[in-house]
Amino acid sequence: QVQLVESGGGLVQPGGSLRLSCATSGIRFSIYRMGWYRQAPGKQRELVATFDSGGNTNYADSVKGRFTISRDNAKNTVYLQMNMLKPGDTAVYYCKAESLFTTNYYWGRGTQVTVSS
Repeated sequence: QVQLVESGGGLVQPGGSLRLSCATSGIRFSIYRMGWYRQAPGKQRELVATFDSGGNTNYADSVKGRFTISRDNAKNTVYLQMNMLKPGDTAVYYCKAESLFTTNYYWGRGTQVTVSS
């Protein structure tokens, strides 16, 4: 059974930091492209940061220079370090795993991030 479990969300003041984690099980983590997406109320889900098939990172323009995606293949976990958070970053953050060799993909259930004073 495939599981993606996000954690690390919460309430933070503007300018603060959070580190999200996505622990996976049931997949061969090293052959999956991992990414973070977010969905704010009333808006479509959007890409935040991902690794491409070559292992390079891609970021939404709105988070470049503030967010960093990383992965630990030994722990089957992907992270999102979020610094200099803004109220506009408020959303539910989702982890996504996409197979590099098939059309399989999986989503986590999400973790809420709220940036407010």
